[in-house]
Formats: sequence, structure tokens, C-alpha cells
Amino acid sequence: MGKYFGTDGFRGEANKNLNYEHAMKIGRFLGWYYGARIDKKAKVVIGKDTRRSSYMFEYALCTGLMASGADAYIMHVTTTPSVSYIARVDDFDCGIMISASHNPFYDNGIKLLNSHGEKMDEETILLVEDYIDGKIEVPLAEREAIGRTVDYVSGRNRYIGYLISMSKYSFKDVKVGLDCANGASWSIAKAVFDALGAKTYVINADPDGYNINTDCGSTHIEHLQKFVVDNRLDIGFAYDGDVDRCLAVDEKGNVVTGDHTLYIYGKYMKERGKLINNKVVTTVMSNFGLYKALDAIGIEYEKTKVGDKYVYENMVKTGNRIGGEQSGHIIFSKYATTGDGILTSLKLMEVMLAKEKPMSELAAPVVFYPQVLKNVRVKSKPDAQNDPDVQKAVSDVAAALGTDGRILVRESGTEPVIRVMVEAGTHETCEKYVDQVIDVIKAKGHLSE
Repeated sequence: MGKYFGTDGFRGEANKNLNYEHAMKIGRFLGWYYGARIDKKAKVVIGKDTRRSSYMFEYALCTGLMASGADAYIMHVTTTPSVSYIARVDDFDCGIMISASHNPFYDNGIKLLNSHGEKMDEETILLVEDYIDGKIEVPLAEREAIGRTVDYVSGRNRYIGYLISMSKYSFKDVKVGLDCANGASWSIAKAVFDALGAKTYVINADPDGYNINTDCGSTHIEHLQKFVVDNRLDIGFAYDGDVDRCLAVDEKGNVVTGDHTLYIYGKYMKERGKLINNKVVTTVMSNFGLYKALDAIGIEYEKTKVGDKYVYENMVKTGNRIGGEQSGHIIFSKYATTGDGILTSLKLMEVMLAKEKPMSELAAPVVFYPQVLKNVRVKSKPDAQNDPDVQKAVSDVAAALGTDGRILVRESGTEPVIRVMVEAGTHETCEKYVDQVIDVIKAKGHLSE
């Protein structure tokens, strides 16, 4: 991670630690780097979610790009995976998504994607940061070299068509609930399910610039659980603000996490001889219950650091075909280079229809260990993580749990937060040991004011 960019882009509160000048400079550098630097006119595609500040950042990025001689193609409100897809298939030099994903409306972020729709490489990110800090000079374009903006809503429509083409089955008569989180899926997800014949029921699809992720979507899935049960739906899907993740709800109202999805679709791929290397890629946050279920059906697994970026890097290196996170970031490498919530929905629908089984039955073999995860806002993540007394507290808990559980303490990639997670036989045991470590973090004065 660099000075400004974390594991999922440059993220922060709008006009505080991420402001319009940052955005303009990012546009200035990218427009020159992919254009005038190599004697060509750069083409950059831009999407945004429904936050009010996304308009400001969109125009700032476009200003910077055009000033450096690039053409900015604007997809307007759309999803992160749609920008990834269009960057890849429509021959763009790079893509930019304006979103803070599942964060509240007052936060925002700038995610950079390369021409393959993958997250931008660290070397280029560091150059962007050097320009922001004034270490690199970039010339202004002049006369006929100045860039322009192009309305590219057609790219979003093309992506919708691509999603529809992904389904092998008609969804006719299947009752599907969608929680759009008042985010970028509000104008896309229903169109896809309707086109495939589903009886689609939608909640939280009325964005006003301030209600994205507010008591809705994948971070507040209890509302979709109630909605599915009350309306006797067959299944429900909840997205986050930029739709790179998806959690599901079965017909009984139970949550189907990303770990369940890895099991359900991994098993489906194995049964059809499609599971390359006989492996799924997980992160260290996946639950013991997933590994036990995979062991039972003879599927192997790899563990990466938290972040779909690291999952994808593993998949590229090894050729593994499915991977993801418990939070709902699932990557199907045959079809996408990033997590795609709507695509994940379609793949779960595919298994349900192919097997002619309800989602509750498909997910049943994954029995979760109780897990408690608490976030602690700290002054310095490295100082808190590397404090000898904190490390001792962690090792003491690990020793006490033995083979009956585990503890994981890690830094957030996007916030000044330390995450403390324990899995054990009972919820009370998890709470006890998580609090035991957090008490040491507090006692050593690491909490932020």
C-alpha cells in the first residue's frame, strides 16, 4: 500500500482526506501517462456510484484527464465490475471507478483499473502518488491536443447485455428479492433479472445521494431476510454500494455468505469437471466451517491476505478459477477480473436451477463456527499491531484456543482500524478473547481520539 492508495483505491471522507484536487491530479497524471508520454491520445472510462460527492470527483477527474490531453468516457452511475468489464472489452487504456463501496455516503474513493480490468499495479500507483506530492511534472495539453468528454452510457447497457448472456437458464416463475443498497445496482440488477424472466421484488432502489448503504444492502442484510420471508420469495440478493459484492438469503431467511457461495459453486464446478486444480481460493477470514465442508467433498483450498486483490493475484498465478471473501467478493476468473455482485447472483441462481434444489439445501453442509469480529479505531495501525504487549495478548489467546479455534488480528486496508477476530466453539468464548485483546490495545493508549 502507498501513501494515499490502500488495497481498494484512494479512500476517505470527501473533501477532507480525499478532495477534488486529489481527483484532478489523478486525472492529470493518468491522462499524460497513458497518452502524451507515449505520443498518443489516451482513452479512459469512468463510472461512479450514487454518492452526492461522486459528481464532484467525476468532473474533477475529467478536468484533469482533458487538461493532459485524454478523452474521458463517462458511464455515469454504474458498478465497479461494469467499469472493469468495459475497460477490458472496449480497448480503454485504463478505467476509474468513483466509490467507497460499502462505506457511508460522506466517504468516497477512487479505484484505478488497468486495460485488462484488473486493479492497477503498484508501480503505477506509486507514480500517481509521486505526482500528487509534486515529485513529477506533467505538461498541459495545448490546442488540438486538449481532450474531451464522451457520454458512454452505452457501455453500461453493453454490460447489462453481457450479464443477461451469462445465464444458462430462464428464471421464469422464480421469486427473487433484490436489496440494491440505494447504490449503483439500482438501475441494473432489476433489469437483468426481469430480462431473464424472474418475478423481481426490489427494496432500497431509490438513491438520493445520501442514503447509499444506510441501513440497507449487504452490510444490513437483516432487512432482506425479513423481506424474503414476509413475501415468501425463493431467494434474495443484497449488494453493496458499488456492487462488487453480494450476499444472499435463502427461502427460509438464512444468510448465504461468500463462504457459502465458494462451497456451493466450487462443488458445482467439481461435479462438472470444471474446477481447475481442484481448488478454491479463500482469504484468512474464511470460516473453519467452510474448510470442513470442502474437506468433506475433497476440494482443496488456498488462503490469501484479506482483499479481493490478493485473491485475484493468486488466481492469476495458479490458474484457480473461483475465489473470494466471506463478505461476498467472489471472482469467477473465466468471466471477470474483479468481484461482481450481480454475476455472483446469477451463478447462484444457475446452481439452484440446475440442481433443482432450494438454496437452503445447497448451503446446508457449511456449518459455521461462531465468530466475533470487532473493529478498533487507532492512532497508528503499525504501532498498535506491533506493540509487544498486544502481540503477547494475541499469542496468549492463540495458546488458549489451541486447535479448537483461532484468532486473527489485522490492519484494515482502507481505514485507521485494527480488526480483531476470534473463532471458537461458543459465541461467549469468542467475545471473551476478542475483548481481552482489545482491552490491551486500549490500555496501551493506541485508541484514536
